[in-house]
Amino acid sequence: MQEKTKRIIKEDIESVRAYSDCFGVEMPDLDENGEVVGLPAPYPREVAGAVRSGYRIYELSQKAKERGWPIQNPILGRNSAEETYTETQNMYVYADKFDETLFHFVHAEATRHIDPLKGRELINQSRGKGGITPKGEREFIAMGGGFKHPVRINATGDTPHLSIINALIAGFDGTDIGPVIHVHFGGRGIHDYKTKVVNGYKAIQICAENNIFVQLDSHKHLNNIGGTDGMALAMCLLSEGLAVHAGLPWELSAIQMNVAGINIYADLAVMAAFREACQSKSIIAVPETFQNPPQNLIAEAAHFSRMAVTAKLGGADFYRPKAAESVGIPTGDSMGQAIWGTEDVFKNIFNPHIKSPVIDARKDEIIGEALAVLEATLKIADLSLEKIDDDFWWQWSDAELIELIVAAGKSGVLDSQRAAGWDLKRHVVVNRDKDGITRYVKGYTPLGVDPARCAQSDEDVKVCEEKAPTRKEKIVLATVGADAHVNGINVIREAFQEAGYEVIYLRGMNLPESVAEVAAEVDADAVGVSNLLGLGMALFPRVSKRLEELGLRDKMVVCAGGRIAEKEEEHRHYEDKIKNEGSGFMSIDGFFGPESSPEDCVRIIGEMIDKKKA
Repeated sequence: MQEKTKRIIKEDIESVRAYSDCFGVEMPDLDENGEVVGLPAPYPREVAGAVRSGYRIYELSQKAKERGWPIQNPILGRNSAEETYTETQNMYVYADKFDETLFHFVHAEATRHIDPLKGRELINQSRGKGGITPKGEREFIAMGGGFKHPVRINATGDTPHLSIINALIAGFDGTDIGPVIHVHFGGRGIHDYKTKVVNGYKAIQICAENNIFVQLDSHKHLNNIGGTDGMALAMCLLSEGLAVHAGLPWELSAIQMNVAGINIYADLAVMAAFREACQSKSIIAVPETFQNPPQNLIAEAAHFSRMAVTAKLGGADFYRPKAAESVGIPTGDSMGQAIWGTEDVFKNIFNPHIKSPVIDARKDEIIGEALAVLEATLKIADLSLEKIDDDFWWQWSDAELIELIVAAGKSGVLDSQRAAGWDLKRHVVVNRDKDGITRYVKGYTPLGVDPARCAQSDEDVKVCEEKAPTRKEKIVLATVGADAHVNGINVIREAFQEAGYEVIYLRGMNLPESVAEVAAEVDADAVGVSNLLGLGMALFPRVSKRLEELGLRDKMVVCAGGRIAEKEEEHRHYEDKIKNEGSGFMSIDGFFGPESSPEDCVRIIGEMIDKKKA
């Protein structure tokens, strides 16, 4: 019983102990005979008065199918158990208005993405931001969390299997480990890609053995960083291959996907492709992240409504309602209103079960590209969906399948335009066409994959080639703290490179002092740092402080981007403060928030550099 879970704990006991020490929670350990102690029984198991099990969540997905619209999957996790519980109760009030059971995603603090054995300093500097702590998970359940509404926690990153063990002890019914295969973060800044895949597989094994519902992998994450629908489907199918080896029941497996609400045919086609190709029983539809939200939140609410319509028409099992994108972590009341509005959309939109040759053609194109990627990854030919069943994945051992996946990631077969992994070969360039579909630019399809089977753009796209700098100025760019959100800073990197600057790009998860020291070493003219966890006040000044210690602050421009505050109620205060006082209170020369354009960043920072030199 729980033999795989126990084996994994024994193999990684030093990391398990580091997790316990770092986050202040009791974790399983080994006795004097080297046997695992302190591991609770698998689900179903009663915790805090409710029988917890991943099958509670699967039953909700069945209810969605029977009634014809998705179960809502709101995301709300604050920095402490008390705050999370209070705000969720405020959110549940709205669900009670229409007697709805929610599948509640309790968002976890970002520090759990890092291996506590290798990234303790980063963890300590970023505590209490992004959501609930590991200790808070246990306290939240003890207070009554998840009694009526099943709950899940996120466990992505370097060591997702450790976070899942904590969730099992706490009493969470589900988790997510997507992206497992995805090149989204390439290991979240600490590990290489192989370690990411290996630890992702360990996480799947623990979920399988303990009946934990799991968001296995994600179309959404790859979509956010310039991946195509076909590539995302291929990666999700590879994750399902690992799930077969882990023994995960398909009833406990879900795939997450983005819906954009721009082109309803495209949204319905991608949902149909995933439903036809994947064995996972549930689809979780998530509104596409609004990169540049309008000031008018009524318009923003309308944008989310369009995506809710798509989720219903596409037959999603779960749907994540969104409070306003531009205000950080929402209050329970804001999320509750989003739930209420979404329920109104679901109940009052008639589903005519749209059929169209346009949808069918796009669905077939997505599946065709995914099969081409799989053939290149697995080194086989003439693959079809009919051949991909449980038996198909057993022609490789666990180790062989993992090695094939890792080799594909490192050779450019598994690729997206803004992947963050430093050990992954990069080649692809994509364009979001006028119809809302992301396609490859001709000549920039994944390496080793038949270009004729990849969706390619017919639009006239200018490709920013890697080229030698034409200016003498240098800029260092990095995220700081336990933050792996690199899409925005990648866009800024591309803009500075196109403008002719020499860019030293440090990707995600850096100490502020390390960024300053790199800037000093390369004799940079400017430093740009980003954090989306609301840690700006704590981390941004430290870049300037270290430069001052090195005697270089007056010679360098220091700017920042992302979010200063993570919570809705704090966000407005800092927005007003910047407008009225400037950004000097953070010891930086300029701040570029979510609404800033890359062109403005390049122009304004360039002007600051010129002024410093004058």
